[in-house]
Amino acid sequence: MTRANVIATTLLGSSIGSCRRVSRLTIQVILAILVRTICRDDSPEQTTKHVKAEVTFSLKDQLFNKPKVKYLANLVNEAYPEFRSTAFVNKVVRQFPELELKQRIHHISECLAEFLPPDYREALAILVDALPPELDPSRADDDFGAFILAPFSHFVALNGCTKKELKVSLAALREMTKRMSAEDSIRYFINAFPAETLLFLEKCARHKNYHVRRLASEGTRAKLPWCQKLVLDYGDPLPILNELYADPTRYVTRSVANHMHDISKIDPDLVLETLRGWQKQERQVTGEMGFIVRHSLRTLVKQGHPGAMKALGFGGKPATTLLRFEPITPVVRIGEALEFTLEFTSQKKQNLLIDYAMLFASDGRRQGQKVFKLKQIAVAKDEVVSIRKKHPLRLMTTRRLFPGTHRVTLQINGAPGPSFEFELSV
Repeated sequence: MTRANVIATTLLGSSIGSCRRVSRLTIQVILAILVRTICRDDSPEQTTKHVKAEVTFSLKDQLFNKPKVKYLANLVNEAYPEFRSTAFVNKVVRQFPELELKQRIHHISECLAEFLPPDYREALAILVDALPPELDPSRADDDFGAFILAPFSHFVALNGCTKKELKVSLAALREMTKRMSAEDSIRYFINAFPAETLLFLEKCARHKNYHVRRLASEGTRAKLPWCQKLVLDYGDPLPILNELYADPTRYVTRSVANHMHDISKIDPDLVLETLRGWQKQERQVTGEMGFIVRHSLRTLVKQGHPGAMKALGFGGKPATTLLRFEPITPVVRIGEALEFTLEFTSQKKQNLLIDYAMLFASDGRRQGQKVFKLKQIAVAKDEVVSIRKKHPLRLMTTRRLFPGTHRVTLQINGAPGPSFEFELSV
């Protein structure tokens, strides 16, 4: 009989015999201890076992596949009848199984160079002429463009990032970004010709097309995902952001906020000072300025940064009396949800930002923690606040789940508070 079976027999046997005197919570705690023991029982491998979702969706295959490549080839063929579309498509897709997403962009760009005229300016003129109509200028958000067009701007970065071709290349990227963001390609030029490219982007920040304006912010971000690091100092693009924070389109202001969020991970004080300056200028409408501030400071808020809390109106130590913070489900199976309850009394009139941090069980090498939003609330003196929360623990392709003890810590206005533990089982 295993150690888990012995404990199961002892605990459950003794509690069943006196079940009328055992509370529901006591039985749940007994089960939690049992699951923890089982998770650690018998074999060393058991403590490092993890569960991860099976990948059923391929982004690279969704964005770059044979029909999409045929579409691209048809665009080029209309502008350049000598283009050998069939041969181009076959060569491109032949290597797709071996390539990841960004590698496919690079591969298509190299194939374009092989099938287009060898003269860069002649090839560039064909690609610009092959561009589809501009994205809808009447929209204000969520219009990133078709990824299959990304090889066009990458072609420019690979073949036209030279002093001789700088002017025509930047002009081409300005046209291409109206169809598909050239945020990755522009970074080649920022690193090679920082002064000239920043001057170009400052002009883009005043362009009538909001996709071009967004390029000025997104392309200069300090920590743009999937893209090369910039040689610029993170503060160099601030004149561009000073222009764009007052933009009327959410697509642009979200980029500004994400840009500021990048900087907040490097220099929180600069971000807070800049945001205060923007608020004083009153060039942006109140609601959108609030969005920019919240989105810019989201990580600092999760970290409990005092300056970020104050900027959002949650400064000062929370004055509360905790009544209850405990799990309703102290044992949770993967795929189900943790349910917990929070109850407290407010000692004064105040604004509260309530979060919770979950410390995940691990394989013994590194424990991951993530902060989740719970509630934002304005409370009166002596008001009792009761919150019940369900937190799904589903399988995800981006996070592995390890059976074992997880800890949840309450966080109010950035200040860590009490914790409870629960057991996650397979």
